[in-house]
Parts: sequence; structure tokens; C-alpha cells
Amino acid sequence: MDKLTRYRQLVQQILHDYSEQKPANGSIEVETIFDTERDHYQIVHVGWEGQDWVHSCIIHIDIKGGKIWLQWNGTEDDIAANLVAAGVPKEDIVLGFQSPFMRQFTEYAVS
Repeated sequence: MDKLTRYRQLVQQILHDYSEQKPANGSIEVETIFDTERDHYQIVHVGWEGQDWVHSCIIHIDIKGGKIWLQWNGTEDDIAANLVAAGVPKEDIVLGFQSPFMRQFTEYAVS
């Protein structure tokens, strides 16, 4: 299996696992959004919590240039560490939510 196919499957599996975690309050749906043509992957919470409308991206991951870009992580978990544990080299993970300047100080790829 080539690297890109493996990364796509891994990202989808991780997001599928997170999508099983339902919010405790409110009437909130957990949506997994997989754009496999452009390699954009998200988990979004949509619904009502009391009188408040909820529409929130929980996790956003892209695959660009052969690397996994963590664009947003609204969970308490270290998704980058989970990717490393699954066999993804740190040089293939970019913390997109970090500024380009700050990425050089992480143990992951700059871009």
C-alpha cells in the first residue's frame, strides 16, 4: 500500500473513532466530513444545546504534499502523538494550527 493511501485510511479511522464520542449535553449530531478527492477531513458538531445553536469544527485534518496537516484539534487528546503511535513519522506531520515560525520549535515538520 502506498503512503498516501495508508495516510488516508489512518486519518479516516482516527476521525471515525472520535465521531463515536457523542456530546453529553444537548441535541448535537456528530458529522464526519471526508473529502477524499481533495484530502480534507473533519469532525463537526451540529445541533442545539438548550436555546443555543452549535456548529463547531472539532477536528480538521488535511493531507498536503504527502504530509498530514493537523489544522485544528478541539479535543484534549494529542492527535499528533496518536499518528506517531500508528507509525507516521514525525517529519510527515505538520501542526498547521501553529504559526509557521513556531513550528520550527516543535518536534514535527515545519511544512
